[in-house]
Amino acid sequence: MGGGEVRGVGWATAYRGGVLTALAIMAIAPCAAPLDAQEARRRWERMCQIRAEKFDLVLPKAMHDNDLDMWIVVMREGLLDPLWEALGRGDVGDWAYYVFTDRGERTERAALGVGGYKLEQCGVYDHFGSAASLADYVAERDPERIGVNMATSIGGADGLSHTSYLHLQEVLGAPYADRIVSAERFVSDFRATRTASEIAAFAEAGEISREIAERAFSNEVITPGVTTLEDVAWWMLDQLLARGLDSSFDMPSVYLTGPTGIEASSTDRIIQRGDLLMIDWGVGFLDFYTDMKRVAYVLRAGETEPPPGIRHAFERAMQVRNVMKASIKPAPTAQQAVDATWAAIEAAGFNRIEFNQPTDDPDVTDVVIGPHSVGNWGHGIGPSLAFFNPPRQTYELRPGTLISVELFAYTANPEWGGAKVRIPLEDDAVVTERGVEWLYPVTRRILVVK
Repeated sequence: MGGGEVRGVGWATAYRGGVLTALAIMAIAPCAAPLDAQEARRRWERMCQIRAEKFDLVLPKAMHDNDLDMWIVVMREGLLDPLWEALGRGDVGDWAYYVFTDRGERTERAALGVGGYKLEQCGVYDHFGSAASLADYVAERDPERIGVNMATSIGGADGLSHTSYLHLQEVLGAPYADRIVSAERFVSDFRATRTASEIAAFAEAGEISREIAERAFSNEVITPGVTTLEDVAWWMLDQLLARGLDSSFDMPSVYLTGPTGIEASSTDRIIQRGDLLMIDWGVGFLDFYTDMKRVAYVLRAGETEPPPGIRHAFERAMQVRNVMKASIKPAPTAQQAVDATWAAIEAAGFNRIEFNQPTDDPDVTDVVIGPHSVGNWGHGIGPSLAFFNPPRQTYELRPGTLISVELFAYTANPEWGGAKVRIPLEDDAVVTERGVEWLYPVTRRILVVK
């Protein structure tokens, strides 16, 4: 089944108006690996192992580093904390609490008012009890500092609602209600400090993301003059459905760039020959979410490769990425790492600009960088080198941190009358003592649609 057609019907026809026809569903099924009866169990077992290692190896140090004696995560039915998946899911009733207590080298774990087969069989909790037992449970342990999920700059660490906060204060009473503190920095440390099994799972999510994105920018999906940007995005979403995957983003950003910048994104604009296309999206697999980009060119009649000006712009962006990869290393703060990276980029002859504000100078390639945390959301909650995460630029950039190596390079294109081509590159990596190491095959070429 080639040429972006479904048994004689173009993908654009099958997806017109965002509606997937039965014919298109028949075409998707053979392309996606079917989920067998044990796939759910295998994924659960992997998450159990990850959870056990996080609780054993990461949680105690994160609590010590942030001077927490206890961490309480409050949930209600219909109002789950963003960390529900990471902590084991479970069946939540009226009120429920995950409670973690510092016991030195080990952290004691309790689930109060939350249970269920998968949570209990995973075997990572020491104690199960009723929600009504929380006050006595806390008093018996007499913590001095009780962390809760309140955060000013990290949404994923801000799961405690105002009502839940008032409820917790009432249940704990004096003196413990006065010992509640924000766990924002702790949650970032706990999430962003990775075990080997987490890195392996995230790398798998990255490979899936890459595969789907590169198939999307091929003649398997695109028929020039027929397929719309929106059609490509819907095809990508159907791949997620067929393979039991998720995404932390909404519609995949399938967009068109021209001399005036981004012209259309995931709209009914029909893809034409000579178009320069981009994808920005990510896949969710287990509890791990990626963020990546891909670039493609639609060949005109008689062309066998993208025009020289576009190829040159892509090569300049690749040179910036090479400098970034060689420069980003662990540092006491992410800000120090980004400062060193910018110094290397500018020393290599590139021009630093504000986001989407290229200069008119045809002799320089203008650059914006935004390396940010990834992992449990497409935009993670760990240390960040990105200009849009200033509080987390103060966090330590530790070995094992997952980051998105993201950049935008603007290079003059004679074929566009000197207007600059905006080339975005983004792939996910892990920071090690050696520097940045890729987790799957990253983009190294402009994809070609014939």
